[in-house]
Amino acid sequence: MLLAFGAILRAQSNQAMRLADCIQYALENHPDIKSAQLQLKDADWRVKENFATGLPQISAGVSYSGFLQRGGLPSSALSFGGGGGSIDQNSPFYQTLDQALGNGGVDALGQFLGAAFASDPDSKIFFNPVHSISGTLGVNQLIFNNSYLIAIRAAKYYRQYVDNQLAVARQTVRNRVIDAYLPALLISENLSILDKNIGNLEKLFSDTKAINKAGFAEQLDVDRLELSLSTLRSERGNLARQREIVVNVLKFNMGMLVANEISLSDDVPTLLAASGDVDLTSPINFMARPEYLLLLKGRDLSNIQVDLYRKPWMPTVAGFAQWQPGYQGGFGNKSSDSFDKWYYIPSAVAGLSVSVPIWDGGGSKAKKERAIISAQTVEIQKQMLENAFSLELDGARKQYLNAQERVANQEKNLALAQRIYDTTQIKYKAGIGSSFEITQSESALYNAQQGLLQARFDLLTAKVAIKKALGQ
Repeated sequence: MLLAFGAILRAQSNQAMRLADCIQYALENHPDIKSAQLQLKDADWRVKENFATGLPQISAGVSYSGFLQRGGLPSSALSFGGGGGSIDQNSPFYQTLDQALGNGGVDALGQFLGAAFASDPDSKIFFNPVHSISGTLGVNQLIFNNSYLIAIRAAKYYRQYVDNQLAVARQTVRNRVIDAYLPALLISENLSILDKNIGNLEKLFSDTKAINKAGFAEQLDVDRLELSLSTLRSERGNLARQREIVVNVLKFNMGMLVANEISLSDDVPTLLAASGDVDLTSPINFMARPEYLLLLKGRDLSNIQVDLYRKPWMPTVAGFAQWQPGYQGGFGNKSSDSFDKWYYIPSAVAGLSVSVPIWDGGGSKAKKERAIISAQTVEIQKQMLENAFSLELDGARKQYLNAQERVANQEKNLALAQRIYDTTQIKYKAGIGSSFEITQSESALYNAQQGLLQARFDLLTAKVAIKKALGQ
């Protein structure tokens, strides 16, 4: 049971993956993809943040103030002196107060206060409270602002821009995985060819040793085959270490831990058949490339920046309303901080503000000119990118035609090398050939096999490059 469980764990740890599996894993786990997805969420919240600026802004607060020392109150005081006092009957203050208190009320109040101050000349009447509690509830509403309207439009364009960034990140990661998978696959198939040739040579070496012991072959033949076998084994060891390096690069481009074990289950002929036909005539469609769409969206953002500074004279209109309930207490003639009597003193205010910029020293004009220059720069980059895409497609198509021709030639060379190797083995087993001819034909066969594999790899790479250039 333990052995079976260990075998299951080893099978799970060494996962066989096709090219499509590697691409899918990278699209789900690569850090660049995750980062781009986070940027997309951030863009969504940025749109909401900008939109919230134009919604009602409501705030509330409460405050309390109390004077610890009565003498420090910033109060107004009234003193009539020891002999009493009087107020000028012709003054507006007298007439208003007399009307509020009733006819003759001011004189009566003056006599009362005069008597009070006569008994205590240092007495004062304070008009400010010792304790004050107030609350605030305010609402502010932006009614019109040109910058706000443009910011809302820019935020939506920015959301689309980040969406295009995610598409570019997906395309970039996909291409990196393909570029890392194909060399690893080439080395793996080279190892398979080497293993097959080593197996054939080991059998021939064993047979030659037996023939040598029987006296029908020279020791020189045995030594030549042993040297050739040692060379192939050494080359296989080097290729195996190179494959480990290349596969680790593949895992890195997939966003996978390097410590994980994977094996490649595809082969070059299968991928060639799965890639389908190649389009060698259709004109390039720039809109199929996510990099191009990203550049166009950047151009739109630059044009919005120009619109922002094109009308700096646009006004800003805002409305506001505020309600302030308040309670005050601690009035009195002496230094009493009593809370016995409180007064409710509310206030409310509402209004409208209009602000029109007149002159900012030329700052808006400078910003507009810089935004225009930025838009013109993006237009130049657009032309350069179109030229680069056209060059990329033309080069990939020419590479495909060259690789197609090399595959046909290498297939003929492999068939010829295989026939020479088979004939040499027949002659050697019949005793009319030498081991030198065997090693030479074996080396030629191995080179032909490698040549065909490399030609097919180049053909597959060219097909992939054409699809990349066409945005497929």
